Amino acid sequence: MEFRTKVELRKGEDEIRHSDCLMLWGSCFAENVGRKLLDYKFDCDINPFGILYNPLSIAEGLSRLRQDKIYGEEDLRYDRGVWYSLMHHGSFSSPSKKDCLAVINSRLQAGKNYLERADWLLFTWGTAWVYEWKEDGHIVGNCHKLPERMFSRRLLDVGEIESVYIPLLSELHACNPRLNVLFTVSPIRHIRDGMHGNQLSKSTLLLAVSHLCREFPFCHYFPAYEIMMDELRDYRFYADDMLHPTPLAVDYIWERFSETFFSSATCRLMKQWEEIRKGLSHRPFDAESAAYRSFLSQILLKIEELKKKFPYLDVRKEVELCQAQLKK
Repeated sequence: MEFRTKVELRKGEDEIRHSDCLMLWGSCFAENVGRKLLDYKFDCDINPFGILYNPLSIAEGLSRLRQDKIYGEEDLRYDRGVWYSLMHHGSFSSPSKKDCLAVINSRLQAGKNYLERADWLLFTWGTAWVYEWKEDGHIVGNCHKLPERMFSRRLLDVGEIESVYIPLLSELHACNPRLNVLFTVSPIRHIRDGMHGNQLSKSTLLLAVSHLCREFPFCHYFPAYEIMMDELRDYRFYADDMLHPTPLAVDYIWERFSETFFSSATCRLMKQWEEIRKGLSHRPFDAESAAYRSFLSQILLKIEELKKKFPYLDVRKEVELCQAQLKK
C-alpha cells in the first residue's frame, strides 16, 4: 500500500544533457540545486546577482546582462560603513567601493558569457511579494535590512509577471533558438504574511508559470513545491525553523529532478563521478603510505579515463589535487 500521494512527473520528454550549459536564477533553493549540479560536474552558473526571490528582479537581472551594463558608483548606496547594490545580494557588499564594483562587474561579465551559450535557464521563484524603493518605485532585489519605511510592499499579479516574461523569453529564444527554460517554485514557505499570504503568493507564481509554459513550448515546469507539500509533508523533512527543507528533503527532490530530466547515460556518468568524489574526500590514516599512494593513483586513472570519454569535463582541480598528494 502507498501511504503518501506521489506527485506525477513527466519523464523523458525534456532531457538535460550532462554536456549542457546551465544557468540558474532565484531563491536559496536554486542555490541548493546548483551546488548539486556543480558537485556532479555540470557546467553551470548560479545567480550572477546572488539570491533573488521575486520574478521581476530575476527578469531585471537577465535584462542587465543582455544590456552589457557596467555598474558604477551611481548604482551603489553607502550605509553603515558598507557599499551595496539594491539589485544584489549582501554577499556582493563591501566596505570598499572599488571592491564592491569589481565583484559585481566581474560576475556580470561571467554571467553575460554564460547567458550567450546557455542551453538551459532554470528559474526558481520564491515569492510574488516585492519591495519597491519609495524614491523611484523601482522593485529591489534585496532590502539589505534597511528601514521598512523606505519601501512599499505589494503582491504581484499574474498579468504583471506575464507582461515582463513574454517579451523577455521571446527575445532570449530568438537570440538562442536552442534555449530551454525550466521553472520551479521554491518549496520554502514565506510566512511573513501568514499561511494564507504565502498561499496567495505561491498560487500567483504557479499560475504565471502555467501560462508561460502554455505560451512557449521551450518552457517546462518541475513541481518542487508540490513534492515538498505532498510527498514530504511530515515535519521531519523540515529544518528547525519549520520552513526550510532539510538536507534529506533536498536530496529527495534532487532524486526526483534527476529521474525526470536526466537520461540513463547521464545518471551513469554521475554515479561514476560520485565514486571519484567520495574517494577524493577520503581521509587516510597515513597519507604517506604506499597503500594510499596506490589509492590516489587509481583515482587519477579513473579521472583520466572519464576525461577521455567526456572531453568537456573540467577536472583540472581534481587532477592537481591528486598530483599534489602524490608528490609529497
